[in-house]
Amino acid sequence: MQALTNPYTPNAGAEPQAVVGRDDQLESFDLLLARIERGRTEQSMIITGLRGVGKTVLLGQFRTKALERDWVVVELEVSKNDESHFRSAIATKLRTALFELSPKARWTDRFKHAASVLRSFTLSVDAAGTLSAGLDVDAAEGFADHSNLALDVTDVFVALGQAAQERERGVVLLLDEVQFLSKQQLEATIEALHKMVQRKLPVTLVGAGLPQIAELAGDAKSYAERLFKFPSIGNLDDPDAKAALTKPAADENVTYDDDALVEALQVTGGYPYFLQELGYAVWTVADGPIITRDDIVTAVPGYEAKLDESFFRVRLDRATETQRAYLRAMAGLGSAPQKASDVADVMGRTSQNLGPTRAELINMGLLYTPEHGYAAFTVPHFDKFLIRAIPTLEVPPLKPRKRRN
Repeated sequence: MQALTNPYTPNAGAEPQAVVGRDDQLESFDLLLARIERGRTEQSMIITGLRGVGKTVLLGQFRTKALERDWVVVELEVSKNDESHFRSAIATKLRTALFELSPKARWTDRFKHAASVLRSFTLSVDAAGTLSAGLDVDAAEGFADHSNLALDVTDVFVALGQAAQERERGVVLLLDEVQFLSKQQLEATIEALHKMVQRKLPVTLVGAGLPQIAELAGDAKSYAERLFKFPSIGNLDDPDAKAALTKPAADENVTYDDDALVEALQVTGGYPYFLQELGYAVWTVADGPIITRDDIVTAVPGYEAKLDESFFRVRLDRATETQRAYLRAMAGLGSAPQKASDVADVMGRTSQNLGPTRAELINMGLLYTPEHGYAAFTVPHFDKFLIRAIPTLEVPPLKPRKRRN
C-alpha cells in the first residue's frame, strides 16, 4: 500500500489517529477543570506508566480540552537541570501565561503585581532582566526573593492565580517527564500547588512520568498522595488494542482479518507505541485492502529492526559497560521485576558491589523500583531487545579500589 496513505504515527509523543483506552483519565481531567471553575477543589493528576504507553499523548489531549474551555496552558518537558535552569524555564513559561491572560495595555494592579513577583523570581538567575523582558516593572520586594525555591515558586503561583481569578480564567501547567525534577524542585512544585488548593485559586498542575514518580512525590511531601491521583496507564486491553489498529485503517478503506489482529496483539503486547510501529510496518508490506496474519509475520523483522535502531538502542547506548551487563543480567531473568540479589548472583557479584550501578540506572530512567529490593525496566519488551542486542552476558572485571594513605 502507498506510504502516503499510511495512517499510523510512530513518533515520540505524536497523537495517533485513534486515541483509545484513556477515557477515565480524560474524564478526570474534565472534572478537575470544571470543579476549579466552580470555585471548588479537586485532586490533580500525575499520570504514570512505562515508556511508549501514551503519557505524552494524553498531555496533548489535556491541552486541547483546556484550550476548549479557554484556560491558559503552560507546557514544560522537565530535564535534569539545576535550580537556575528550573527557575528560568518556569519564569519563561509563566511570563507567556501572564500575557495570555491579559494584554499589558489592560493590566490591573493585580497583573502588575504578578509581573513584579515574576521579575523578582528571575533576578537570582537573570540579573540583566532578559527573562522578564517586556514586563516593564520593578521587582516586588519581599516576594519570590527568599532564596528558598518552595517559597519563591509559591509566591509566583499565588500572584498568577490571583490575576487569573480576576479574569475568571484558569491556568493549567502540563509537566512531562516529572521524574526528572530534583527532590527540591518537586517539593517546591507540590508546595505551590498545595497553596493553590488552600486558597481556591484557578491554577493547577497535571503531570506525567515514569512509575517511580508516585514514590518520589510522597518522599518530597507527605501530603502529595492527598493532593494528587496517580493513575497508571499501560498496555491496552484487547478491544482497544484492536481499535488502535483497525480505526485508522478503516479511514483508508482497509481492514484486518481476525487472525491478523490476534498476531498483532501477540507481537506488540498491546502497547500503544508498538501498535503504531507495527501498523506502520505492515502498511509498507501489505497489498490490501485486507491485512492478513501473513502480512503481520512479514512485517515483524522490519518492525523489530526499527524499534532496535531507535526506541531501544538510544537507551542502551547511554549505558556504561557495567550498566549494560546489569541490564543484560536482568533481561536473562525475564521481564518481571527482579531482586537485586538475584541479578548480582547472575553477574557473580554482591548486591553491595552493584548497588551504585543499580542506582545509576534508576537515576537514568532505565529502571524503577516497584517495591523494595526489586527493579524493573521502564521500557516494555526491553528484555527481549537486550537478549537480541547482547546475546552473551559479559561482566567486566571489578576495578581495584584505590588504597588510602
